[in-house]
Parts: sequence; C-alpha cells; structure tokens
Amino acid sequence: MKKQIIGMGILWGMLFFVSSLGAQSLPPLYANDPVELVPVRQVAQFPAYTFLESVAVDPEGAVYVASHEDGKIYRFSETGERQDVATLSGKIAGLVFTPQGDLLVTGWLDGKVPTLFQVNRSGELIHSITMEGAIFPNGITLLENNRYLIADSFLGAIWQFDVSTNSLSIWLEHEWLARRSPESQTPAVNGLKRFGNTLYVSNSDKAMLLKVPLQDDGSAGIPSVFVQGKVIDDFAFDTNGNLYGATHVFNSVVRVSPEGKVTVIAEADQGATGSTAVAFGRQAGDETGLYVVTNGGMFLPPATGVVPAEVFRLEVGTPGLSLPD
Repeated sequence: MKKQIIGMGILWGMLFFVSSLGAQSLPPLYANDPVELVPVRQVAQFPAYTFLESVAVDPEGAVYVASHEDGKIYRFSETGERQDVATLSGKIAGLVFTPQGDLLVTGWLDGKVPTLFQVNRSGELIHSITMEGAIFPNGITLLENNRYLIADSFLGAIWQFDVSTNSLSIWLEHEWLARRSPESQTPAVNGLKRFGNTLYVSNSDKAMLLKVPLQDDGSAGIPSVFVQGKVIDDFAFDTNGNLYGATHVFNSVVRVSPEGKVTVIAEADQGATGSTAVAFGRQAGDETGLYVVTNGGMFLPPATGVVPAEVFRLEVGTPGLSLPD
C-alpha cells in the first residue's frame, strides 16, 4: 500500500503542497524578478487534467512527450502532427534519449513498483529494471558514456544507472537532496542536468538549485547552493550556461543566468500554466527553440479553472546545449 501511495507521488505530493498553502495563496517567489517575455508558438493541446510530465527531443528533431498518469508517450513532428508511440504499464515521469536512440523512462510499474523502462523510438519495450530501494524516481539525465543519473524525490538521493552493466547504485545522498521533513509530500530532488563539469539539481520542496562538482571518475563532489528561494521542476541549459526552468504551480518559465539572476520569460498567458518540463530543439533552425509541457494547472487552478495541457515552443534566441547522439 505504501508503494502505491508513493507511486502517485507527483499527484498527491503537489496536491498536498497546494492544499497546505491554500488555493491561490502561493508565496510570491517570482514577483520581484524582471519579466522579458519571448515569442511563443503552440505545438499541441491536450484535454484539461492531462498531466504532461516530461519532454525530450530526438536527433532528428521530433519532440517526445510523456503523459504521467496513463503511461503514454507521444511524438510530435515539426509540423505538430501527433503520433502515439507507446503505452507503458504504469505511471511515468522522466524521459531521456540514449546515444543509441532509445528512450529511458522513469516511473512505476502498474503504478506501484519503482521501475526504469527502456523503449525504442518505435515504442517497443526493450527492457525494464525494478529499482530496488527507490521510492520516487523522477528526473533522469546522461552523466557520461553509458551512465545516467536519476533523481529520487522522496529518498533524497540520486541513483546511477549503467546501461552497459544494467546496474543501479546510489550516486549521491545529501541533506540538500531531501525533503524538509519525512512527512512532506512535495518532491525534493527533482530535475537534474549536467553543464560542463557540474551537475545542477533542483529541490522543489526546499526551493533550491544546487551545484554538484563532478570528479574525474564521474563521482560526486560536495554540493553547494546555486540559487535559493526559487521553485524549479525540470530545466535545460543553453550554450552560454543559462538555465531555463519550468516552475510548475508558479505557472511560468524562467531563465537563470550563470550568476544566478532570475528572469521570467513566459507566464500563464503564454501557455505556461502548470509548466512541468522543458527541452531544446536539436535541428538546425530549431536549436534556439525551448519546448515546454504543462498540466494546465491541475494542482493550483487559475480562477477560471484548470486549462488544457499544452506543448509549446519558446524562441529564446540562444542555442540549447548540444546533447550526445
């Protein structure tokens, strides 16, 4: 029963967070930050109460989107045509492409058992591995070669998965990766991405962005605080080291400079209600486009109610950080 509740962690965790604050009473974390809205283009829209949780772009430029609650993965072409790629048996969270072109997907088998799925771009399930000891597998990113890092939002740890050996191990545990208390149902360590020799990590529960230096062997150094007092879910980097983050219940997308300055680049009027994840385009002409997915404000609805979930593109003007092919 405990694992079933935890497997719904994204849903119940954010509901708990919102209910504890009271409807429409979020702290004004971004009220004093400058706003520089960028051009936006809608790619797709889903019915209200669809929880789009993650997004990844393949080397050919197709955009892949994960729907958390029904375990579905969708693919969108440059023209916005949608194709149903896969339906996994359970709930899903993070997406990342391997250099071989497969998708690694974090989630819960049958909505209960923490699991890492491997799916090819045709939607066939190649392999799955039970994440023994994990609680809430969430964001996933490439560390180097065949090694991937997975945020565990309730364990307060980052796992390492080695594709070549099909093995899982704890890469880092630290108090800054953990929740404020064991009773908190808000995700702690959440998004994670590498930039240079540093892993950046968001902790949504503690409203922190962290920096973890990478050692020569790929192990973790001692974490430090990069930005405090800002709630970030998933994020991505451009080539200049600017971080672009989805703020989820704060209904916006923000840019964080290498010096830690925060600027709001999209708000609810641009479609960012319930923004959950971002990813840069990867084709020539699209590499300055930031793709964003949302859940339409399921956990803190606007005054007019929950809106349709969206996939949209922001033109940020700077190319995204190149990913391995």
